[in-house]
Order: sequence, then C-alpha cells, then structure tokens
Amino acid sequence: MPVASSWALTTRRGPSPSGPMPSGCRFPAAPSSAGSSATSSTRSFEMGTPTCCMTASGTGATSGRSETCGPGAEVPNTSLTGPPAPEISSPSVPGHLHDRYGQLVNIYTKLLLTKISFHLKHPEFPAGLEVTDEVLEKAAGTDVNNVFQLTVEMFDYMDCALKLSESVFRQLNTAIAVSQMSSGQCRLAPLIQVIQDCSPLYHYTVKLMFKLHSCLPADTLQGHRDRFHEQFHSLRNFFRRASDMLYFKRLIQIPRLPEGPPNFLRASALAEHIKPVVVIPEEAPEDEEPENLIEISSGPPAAEPAVVADLFEQTFGPPNGSMKDDRDLQIETLKREVEMLRTELDKIQLEAQRYMAQLKGQVNALEAELEEQRKQKQKALVDNEQLRHEVARLRAAQLEGERHQGLREEAEKKASATEARYNKLKEKHSELITTHAELLRKNADTAKQLTVTQQSQEEVARVKEQLAFQVEQVKRESEMKLEEQSDQLEKLKRELEAKAGELVRAQAALSHVEQSGLELSSRLDALSAEKDTLSSVVRQRQAELVAAQSLVREKEAALDQEQQRSSRERDELQARLADKESQEQGLQCRLLDEQFAMLRGTAAEAERILQDAVGKLDDPLHLRCTSSPDYLVSRAQAALDAVSALEKGHAQYLISRADTSALVAALTRFSHLAADTIVHGSATSHLAPTDPADRLIDTCRECGVRALELVRQLQDQQALLRARPSLVQTPLQGILQLGQELKPKILDVRQEELGAVVDKEMAATSAAIEDAVRRIEDVMNQARHASSGVKLEVNERILNSCTDLMKAIRLLVTTSTSLQKEIVESGRGAATQQEFYAKNSRWTEGLISASKAVGWGATQLVESADRVVLHTGKYEELIVCSHEIAASTAQLVAASKVKADKHSPHLSRLQECSRAVNEMAASVVASTRSGQEQIEDRDTMDFSGLSLIKLKKQEMETQVRVLELEKTLEVERVRLGELRKQHYMLAGAVGTPGADEPGRPSAVPRGGTSKKPPLAQKPSVAPRQDQQLDKKDGSYAAPLVNY
Repeated sequence: MPVASSWALTTRRGPSPSGPMPSGCRFPAAPSSAGSSATSSTRSFEMGTPTCCMTASGTGATSGRSETCGPGAEVPNTSLTGPPAPEISSPSVPGHLHDRYGQLVNIYTKLLLTKISFHLKHPEFPAGLEVTDEVLEKAAGTDVNNVFQLTVEMFDYMDCALKLSESVFRQLNTAIAVSQMSSGQCRLAPLIQVIQDCSPLYHYTVKLMFKLHSCLPADTLQGHRDRFHEQFHSLRNFFRRASDMLYFKRLIQIPRLPEGPPNFLRASALAEHIKPVVVIPEEAPEDEEPENLIEISSGPPAAEPAVVADLFEQTFGPPNGSMKDDRDLQIETLKREVEMLRTELDKIQLEAQRYMAQLKGQVNALEAELEEQRKQKQKALVDNEQLRHEVARLRAAQLEGERHQGLREEAEKKASATEARYNKLKEKHSELITTHAELLRKNADTAKQLTVTQQSQEEVARVKEQLAFQVEQVKRESEMKLEEQSDQLEKLKRELEAKAGELVRAQAALSHVEQSGLELSSRLDALSAEKDTLSSVVRQRQAELVAAQSLVREKEAALDQEQQRSSRERDELQARLADKESQEQGLQCRLLDEQFAMLRGTAAEAERILQDAVGKLDDPLHLRCTSSPDYLVSRAQAALDAVSALEKGHAQYLISRADTSALVAALTRFSHLAADTIVHGSATSHLAPTDPADRLIDTCRECGVRALELVRQLQDQQALLRARPSLVQTPLQGILQLGQELKPKILDVRQEELGAVVDKEMAATSAAIEDAVRRIEDVMNQARHASSGVKLEVNERILNSCTDLMKAIRLLVTTSTSLQKEIVESGRGAATQQEFYAKNSRWTEGLISASKAVGWGATQLVESADRVVLHTGKYEELIVCSHEIAASTAQLVAASKVKADKHSPHLSRLQECSRAVNEMAASVVASTRSGQEQIEDRDTMDFSGLSLIKLKKQEMETQVRVLELEKTLEVERVRLGELRKQHYMLAGAVGTPGADEPGRPSAVPRGGTSKKPPLAQKPSVAPRQDQQLDKKDGSYAAPLVNY
C-alpha cells in the first residue's frame, strides 16, 4: 500500500514530566475535525515524549546518514495539514535501510500496512482495537474456519508489532540516560502504540484460542499453541523491559502478564484469565506554553467557582480561545441538574431495594410461621392416631374399671394441650392478619414512591429535550462534545428505564406477597375446622382413656422392679469385664516388651555380623581372597530382595507390634546377605582394575555404613519409627551395577541362549566360508578377463592357493561341528543341550569367539585377494590374513580339545585338518611372496655420471631413510602391542600383573578363550661391517678418497 515519502512519527501531549523539552523538538498543531479522519494510516501517539522526526526522503536523500532534529527544526506533518506528498511503496527507500533509522522505518511501515490491512478486513475493530466480548464474538462468527482465520491474522499482527519492539531494543541501549535523549525517544515513541495494540491483541487471541479448543481437537491446534507460546514469552519480555525504562514509566502504565501462558487444554482456565489493561495517566498542564503551540486547556479565573473541563476542552481548548460563554454555563448547569437527578434516582433505587428486602424478609417470616403451623398440624394428627390405638387397646380391658380413670385423666391432659395449641394457632392467625395489613400499607407507600419516580423520569425527559435543543445549537462548534453528552443522556435514559423495570418487579413481588397472605388465611380456616373435628373426637373417647390410667400404673411398677434387678446384674458384669481388661492389658504390654527384646537381640547380632564384614574391607589378610563378578552379582541381587522383605516386615511391625516374626526373619536374612555382599565385593575388587576396584570398595563401605545405621535404629524404640530400609538399596544397586560392569564382555547374551548362539555362529562361519569360496571363483574369472601374461599367472597361483585354503577351512569347520556335537552328547548326561552350554558358559564363549574369528578371517582374506587382483591392495594384506586364519583355526582347535576325549576319532581328524589349514596358509604366503617378487620391477641403479660427492650424499640420504624406517618400525610395533593388549582385554583374557603391582594376585585364565602369540619384538642384530654388506641389502661399499 503506498505511503507518503516523507513522514513523521509524532507524539502529542503536555510538557514532559521529566523536565523541559529537548532543543529542537516542537509539538505539532492539533489537527482539525475534518483532518482527524485521515489519521487511520498515520497514528499520532498522545504520550509523554516530545516530537522527533525520522525522515526517509526519496532518491535525493544521502545514503547512510540519519537525519535528527536540530535546534529550531520544525517537524513536518504533511499527513495532516500540508499538501499530499508523492506516494511510493514502503520498500522503495533502499538508501536508508542500512543506517540507524532506515531499518526501523521499514519495519514500522510494514506494521502500519499490516494494521491498515487488518482494519480493512475487519471494520468492526476501531483504531484502538478496544471492543467488547460481544463484538469479538460477532466478528469471529459461528464458523470455526472464520475463527481460525481471524486467529492467524491476529498472530501476524502481533508478530509485526513484536518485531518492531525487538529491532528498537537491539539498536537502543536500555540505560535510563539513553531513553531520555532525543535520539532514544525517537526510537521509543512508536513502541507506545505497540503496547496499546499488543494488550488487546493478547486478550483477543486468548479468547479465540479457547473457542477453537472447544470446537477442534487438541492435536489440530498444536501449531497455534506453539506460536502463541512464542508470542507470549516475547510479549512478556517486551513488557518487562519497557516497564523498567524511565521513559515509559512517566507516560504509560504497562500491564504485567502472568508467569506462564494459559492452559488451553483445560476449559476452566479461561475463568483465571485476566485482561491486561494499558492506562495512560492524564497530566496537568503547565502554566507556560510555547507561543506556537495551541492551548491544551484553560482554567477559569480565581474569582469564579472551579468547573471541571470535559474531554473536548482538555484536548482542543475553547472554541475561540476565550472565556466560557453563556451556552457553556447553561450546559454546565444542566449537567449539574442531571447529576442531582441521578443522585435522587439512586436514592430512590436504594430505598426501593431496602423496601423490597424488608418485604422479602417478612414474606420469609410468614412462610416460616406457616411451616411451623403445618408441623404442629402433623404432630396433632400423629397424637390423634396414637390416642386411637390406645383406645383400641383399652377396649379389651373394659372389666378393669379402675384403670379407666387414669386413661381418662391422661386424655384430659392431652385435650388441654390440644386446646392450648389451638389458642396458639389462633394468635398466629391474628398476627398474620396484622402483618398483612402492614404489608398493604407499605405497598401503598411504595406505589406513592413509584409515582414520584415516574415524575422524576418525566422531569429527566424534559431536561433531556432541553439539553438536546441546546446541544443542537452548539453542534457546529463542538460536535465531539455533543456526541459525548448525547451518550451520557442515553445512558441516563437506560438507567431510568432499568430502575422503572425494577420498580415494576417490586410491585409484582408485593402482589405475590398479598396473594400468599390470602392463601395463609384460607389455610388457617381449614386448620380451625380440623381443630373442631379433633375436639369432638377427643370428647367422645375421653371416658375410655381415663379407664386405662390404673392399668398403666401397674405396668410401670412392674417395669421399675425389673429395671432395678437388671441394673444390679449389669453392675456385676461390668466389674468382671474391667478386671479382665486390666489383665489383658498387662499381658499385652508384657508381650510387646518380649517381642521388642527379641527384635533388639536380633538387631544386635546383625550389627556384629555387619561390623565384621565392614572390618574385612581394611583387613590385610583379606587381600589374598578373590571372588568372581558373577557371584557378586548374585549376592547383591539376593541382598536387594532381602531389603524388600525387610521393608515389608518393618511396615507390618509398625502396624502390629505384637508380632515381630516377619521383621526378625527378614533382618536375619538381610544381615547375612549384606555382609556376604560386602565381603565378596571386597574380594572381587582384588581382581578388578584400579578405578573400578576403588569405586567398588567405596560402595561396599557405604553399604556397610547404611546397614549399620539401619540395625542401630531398629534397636531403639524411638528411632524405630524413623528407620528407612530403602536407603540401603542405593549402595546395593551400585554394587550390582559395578559387578555387571566387571563381568567378561565376550558375549552379552543370557546363558539359556548360549546354545542357540553357538549353532548360529557355527552356521554363520560355514556360510561365510562358502561365500568366500564363491567370491574367490568370481575374482579368478574376473582376473582372467582383466589380466594376461605374468600378472595372470601370479593371480591364478595366488587365487588357487586361497581356494585350497578355504576348502581346508571348510573341512576344519565341519569336523569341529561334528566334534562339538560329540562333546555335547557325551558330557551333558541327563541335562539338555541348552543346560550343558549354560553350565560350561566359559568354554561356550571361547568356542563362539573362535568361530567368529575364523569366519571373519576368511572374509578378510577374500577381500584382500580381490584388492590385490584389482591392484588396489597390498600383498602384505594376504600374508597378514593368512596368519590370522592360522591363529583363529588354532583357537578353534584349542577350544574343541578342552572338552573332547583324547581318543576321539573326530579330534584326530580335527588336528589333521588344522595341520592342513596351516599348510594351506603357508602356501598362500609363499605364493604371495613369489608373485610379489615376480611382478615387482627391480630398478638397476645407474651410477654413471655421479661424482664421489653425489654418491656420498645419496649414501647419507639412504642411511637417514633407513633410520627413519627403523624408528617407524619401532613405533608401529609398540602400537601393535597396545592393540593386541586391548584385544585381550575385550576378549576377557586378563594377563598376570606386572612387577609394578606386587600386591595384586594373578587371575586364573579363562578356559576356552583364544590367546594370540606374544608381542613380536625387534630382533637384536649386530651391526655389519662395511665389507659385510651385499647386494641384497640394497647398498654397496664405497671407498674413501681424500680430496
């Protein structure tokens, strides 16, 4: 959208509260009413900073410079008063995009374009974005797609505003001194409007997000929630930084957002949301103003009474800049009258509410009395029914005339009571009649007050007509004031109508109360008739009730005698029960003491056991004891299970202290297992490396300390409640983890899977050898097509020897598999094959390792042969692979011989196959070396044309090269030794400790694991004399000549 090429960001307010205005900054003249509508695209910020301009001129501006306000400079405001400037698009100012203000101008222009586009799409939102929730619901509509789109547009609007604030804070130091400088205020001025826009936008987005979550699933709105959370944190950071700056503190009250964003997944969180409100405090005008400024407000003379100026006068001043005329005085008089009428109306409303409350209280009291009368009626009916039953029982005893007199007297008493209740009902009825009369009088008074209120409404209507006539006269001069007064009068009218409605409702309530009084009167009449009926019934049966009196007295005497006898028996039984309870309490206390004594003795014994185990950690005699990580792991796991049982026993004892059997048994088992774990942990550390051994010792000591603390707590009744057996689990788990780490890592499989792994690895080895034979044949066919002559002969010889070696290895693996099956069948007995492998896990692991090594060596040999044929590899690779295959087959034979019978025919065939493999490997080495000698060209050295000096120089260079190669050979040998050492460690073969560790006992080598030949050392050869050199050494004796 095109904008003006020269524009200004202006702020319009009174003088700055922080002091005088900066030099060169002026307030622009207030726009006229006709030009105020044009400010939708260029917003004037009515805040507390002086006006500073950021001008982005057209192509004539100098690139890289920022125009600041100099002394006496006037701020252009062509968007309000001057002629329209030529319109260009916002991105057409590339000359200023790299200076201090150009980027901010570009971002702010984009923000204005976004704001204008938003208002064009949604005209129901005013320029200040402040609308009610009803308007927001109307703008969003009922279609969820429209709500979704409106939310996205508000997110875009918020992004543009937050981008401007971030750009300003990046360029501006947030120190207070910088924010009070003119250059800093020029950057900060637009952020005031950003704060005013972001506050309602945040509120609307929260409302719309809750509405979307009520209509759509949560997964669909995940993107909306992520974007809202990012904007929430950016907006909260922006408000926090802005509120800390002195510039904003004097101009605007910035709201504070909550610590976290709302939870849209919980619908009730909407009630917790508080709308952030931005407040701009009104400032009192100063006495002196610059001559070129329009007066903001003018006060009345000191002699006249002070009158508060309205919003129109505060903003633009009086129409002619002079004192108030008669019309203004009349308007103010009418306003005061309206305020008086409003006060009187409020008083009438309060009085009506008070009367209504009194009437409601009286109605409630009458209803309570009516309910009491109803209860008394029900009670009288119940008494009547009881009397009827008593008369029926007394008819059977008509022969006993003496008893009838007592019943007759009791009936007289009940009749007198019924008469008294009837008198009370009559009195209540008279009181209700009196109350009804009072309510009627109050209703008349309320009607009179309603008449007065209606007269007040008529007077207010007449005043409103006069105000409308007078406001119409001044409409041409102050249209804004007229609209405000009209709104106030409309509001008063609505309030009066509301009060009238309340009075109508009060009248309806009074009529309801009157109707309730009539109903009460009818009910009282019915009760009187019913009372007469009851009185006649009582008189008829009074004679029968008197006759039953004597019978009741006899029954009461017999009942008294029976109660006395029962009381004596009850006292005797209670005394016996108290004795039994005291004896039981004594036995219970004795049982608890004995149970705790048993627990304390068990805990003391457990403490001695644990102290003995902890003492073994520092005992020199215990250094020669060793243990395996597997056994340590089993002990630690058993100790952990004992801790769980101890927790259960402790919990049961706390519930019922009369039974300590579970706790004593668990404590006994725990103490032995914990002590066993500590002792075996110390023994295992003697074979472990230094760092794991130290960590294992520390963990065992920590386990002992915690276990001792636990058993000591179990010996004290006060500390018994605070005992926590679970604290011992942490060091036990640490011991268990260290034991797992110290276990050999040849195979990370369970013992029950070892048999399947053996079969799988042997099958994989056979498959690898078969594949190697096929690949060698393919390589041979490829070599026949790609080479000829000597190279073809050498390649065929090498590949044939490799093929023979693969066949020998295949035969060896087949024989080894047959021998393995024989070993398993002869050694497993009644156990299964899986159980045999699990029982001999070390031997099984060695067999698996050897099988893997054979298969890997065959694969590497084929790959090396392929590279040699293709001239991309070295002949030495074939030699090394052959040696590795020979070592791997020797490991496989050694692993098989461990469990095999010496007289087994399969073992003899396996040894023959092993010798054949060694021969074939030697054949491959011989073929490779002969082929290498046959193919490599030996360059004859040409010494013609060389002087003695050059020959001597080449000799010295050759000696240097020989020394370098020897040094490289030594380094590579050391590296080879380290590699083999690491291979032994990974394979689980731990060698004997060196001389520097005399205290460490030697580890027993694991059966079935492969051992490679010792590290190759450089042979010590005596240096040759000059006459001993021959041609094979590649050097010749040179005579020394003196020049």
